[in-house]
Amino acid sequence: MEGDDVKRISRLTALLTQLQTKRMVTAASLSEKFGVSKRTIYRDIKALEKAGVPVLTEEGKGYTLMEGYRIPPVMFTEKQANALILAEQLVLRNKDASLVQDYAEAIAKIKSILRYTIQDKVNLLADRTQYDEALYQERSSSNLSDLQNALTNYQLVKIQYTNKEGSSSERVIEPFALLSAENWYLIAWCRLRQEFRFFRTDRIQKMEVLSENFKPHNLTLQEYFDQYQ
Repeated sequence: MEGDDVKRISRLTALLTQLQTKRMVTAASLSEKFGVSKRTIYRDIKALEKAGVPVLTEEGKGYTLMEGYRIPPVMFTEKQANALILAEQLVLRNKDASLVQDYAEAIAKIKSILRYTIQDKVNLLADRTQYDEALYQERSSSNLSDLQNALTNYQLVKIQYTNKEGSSSERVIEPFALLSAENWYLIAWCRLRQEFRFFRTDRIQKMEVLSENFKPHNLTLQEYFDQYQ
């Protein structure tokens, strides 16, 4: 019985982390994640409520935490949270399953203490960042942090860009995604060319994040590849 109690306490802690990490979770998704029945999840939610955790139930949608409820051991700035996403991409490429699992659990705990607004931006960035296996290639760019921030805040960026032929031009772009191959690449809507373009970040000679916002492009990274590549 003691073993069952320990498992349940562990699951309740993990369940609370899930509630703090995401805006909304369903009983079905929690049931699948923890390998228990939905009835068990219902009981766990009631246990959290009895313990004073303000879990809100939205009929037909799922569970969420009352806005403002946090366990706040540390706080991160938006750029620090963004940096964690790149670190997460690196670790998820590792071949050691135990390391991946431990880091994924650690990242989930870190995400759970972020404010909802930063959580949303971090999750957006995770969806719009792709890292390849070439982990030991030298990558030279001093713009990634600002580009991440512009991407998640939908801010226009003005760049002075030199292409592979050596021609320089000034562009105003709408950052969409970051990819890493042999170098870092930014996918962005180019207002000069009126289409999505790839920009190698080490060829950006000058960059200014503008105060003007652009309308978000309503598609995922996979949908972008399906539609434009």
